[in-house]
Amino acid sequence: MDFPFENSYANLPERLYTKLAPTPVKTPKLIAYNAALAAELNIKGAPEAAVFAGNIIPEMADPLAQVYAGHQFGHWNPQLGDGRAILLGEVAGHDVQLKGSGPTPYSRMGDGRAWLGPVLREYVVSEFMHAAGVPTTRALAAVTTGETVLRETPLPGAILTRVAASHIRVGTFQYFASRTDAPALQALVDHCITRHCPDADGPQGLLDAVVQAQATLIAKWMSLGFIHGVMNTDNCAISGETIDYGPCAFMDAYHPETKFSSIDQFGRYAYNNQPDIAAWNLAQLATSLLQLMPDRDAAIESFTESVNGFIPVFQKAYGMIFMSRSAFPRFRRAIWRWSPTCWTGWQPIRRISPTRSEACLRGARAISSSIRQPLTAGPRDGPRASPRSLTRKPSCARRTRPLFRATTVLKR
Repeated sequence: MDFPFENSYANLPERLYTKLAPTPVKTPKLIAYNAALAAELNIKGAPEAAVFAGNIIPEMADPLAQVYAGHQFGHWNPQLGDGRAILLGEVAGHDVQLKGSGPTPYSRMGDGRAWLGPVLREYVVSEFMHAAGVPTTRALAAVTTGETVLRETPLPGAILTRVAASHIRVGTFQYFASRTDAPALQALVDHCITRHCPDADGPQGLLDAVVQAQATLIAKWMSLGFIHGVMNTDNCAISGETIDYGPCAFMDAYHPETKFSSIDQFGRYAYNNQPDIAAWNLAQLATSLLQLMPDRDAAIESFTESVNGFIPVFQKAYGMIFMSRSAFPRFRRAIWRWSPTCWTGWQPIRRISPTRSEACLRGARAISSSIRQPLTAGPRDGPRASPRSLTRKPSCARRTRPLFRATTVLKR
């Protein structure tokens, strides 16, 4: 197979990743191949299971595992990273990554493998999302490995070849912000602007672009009844794509408190909390970018305004989706009049708020403690809509329950 690889991420400072090859598997077998996507990426030649299993490294590939951090269910984890994925390189401006390709320095005692069920789920769901017009990572291929993966029971191993505009996450910025590594942050900003928003001007422009992309993405999720399930900051892509299909699902019947993750006990990532969480994640990105701003006080004001700009973009995108679904002009006008009132109970972020600690971005402890003491109740409190209220009208049309709540964005 011929992959016209480029390796712009591999040319960034070495502390952003670890270079290593995938771990070969026993007997790879190709079970799915997305020929249409391969054509879009100008990948030529017959599909080879050994390539998609990591047994053969394509010419010009420069495999690596990316490092990042993140808030997982609201709790700070100072180092995560690609624990079971290897980025081979970039083709036609898109990352090509092997997911389930073996352990890396970021595996955190895991085996670095994936089993067949989640691989097939991500393949099917991501391609459906793409067909439905939702920004998403794509599936290029899936292979079985001929090996057994031990979870609760022995399961068949598999590897997914995932394609994305990039795999840079909010958590990538958080990792270097928590270490006060301004040069690495600047390299990330420049790289993201080049790849995703070439018209953006510095950190402020990048933040504005990500706010726009995430607001549009979440509106499309909500219009399909999609529940991501694990909207941690390490699963929030700078590109504005849906990434990491774990315990995701679609609602069969509307209920705003619906969740599917077995570990989301308090409904942090329930359906109706997803806009709330997206704005919270964007606030953490703004926090990380503060280190690059020469005038921090001015940046606090402008970043706060940018993050608060999430809701009007979300409202407009959400209203336009439902307006387009109505075949009757009169209903379209009614929907358009209604959409700006959607989620009007949002309490905007008052200000990107400094904490008392001068070193609040210097390590995990400072960030974690600040998140435990937000300005007001945070999104981890879970949804508050009562079942009885659902019999009257959808909660998104009510003004009594704030969906968005103030959050804390830190200043060093």
